[in-house]
Formats: sequence, structure tokens, C-alpha cells
Amino acid sequence: MGHPWDHLSKEEWEAICKRCGKCCLYPLQDEQTGEIYHTNILCRYFDLEKSLCTVYDKRCELVPSCLKLNKDNVDNLPFMPKSCAYRRLFDPTYQDKPTPSIKGRVVREQDVDENNLEDYIVDWEDL
Repeated sequence: MGHPWDHLSKEEWEAICKRCGKCCLYPLQDEQTGEIYHTNILCRYFDLEKSLCTVYDKRCELVPSCLKLNKDNVDNLPFMPKSCAYRRLFDPTYQDKPTPSIKGRVVREQDVDENNLEDYIVDWEDL
């Protein structure tokens, strides 16, 4: 059985995205509990000025942990930001309202000490 959004073309699918970059923030997952923690660590390939991935077509090759949102997994990702526009497809509680930009709230991946990832956990209302 398909999804109501299966009929969307590739262009229509991509047009849903607001280019907020929140899916380009690295999540951390507790290995024992499975709980997801959001961080303010931004992928090195996300261009804050243009609000897009600079290696979009190769993102999953270059970053194996990259979230490749598609029609088959969009309704089954526990770490998807609450404000993600794709939520409108399946989440009856989704509210399409302006949310704060990530600009000024993030650190670049290359500037982070991997031994202190927990220091970058955030509790933003829009994540």
C-alpha cells in the first residue's frame, strides 16, 4: 500500500523543503536507551548563506550518516525536526509557522572536538 505523497514528482518533493538546515544538524543517540539528542553541530557541507547543501547529489557518499529523506522513510524518522515542512505530509499536529533560523545558533562540524559532543546538545523548541 502506498502513501498519499507517492504521486509527487521529484521537483514537487524537493519543493516541500524550506531549506532550514535543521536536518543537517548532527543528532546523537544514546547507545543504551536509543534516545535521540539534537545538537547544534552543522554539517560541513551546508552553506548557511545559501541555505543548501553544497554537495547535495553526493551527500550520502561523502557523509554516510546523512539523512536522506525520501518518500519511503519520511514518516518513520524519530530525529526529524518538529518544524520540518515534510511533517505536514503525515503529522496531523504539524503547524506551518515561522521558526528561528539556525544562523548564529550553530557550530561548524570542523570546529567541534569529537571528544566533547555532549557539550553541543541543545533543546531548541523547533527541533
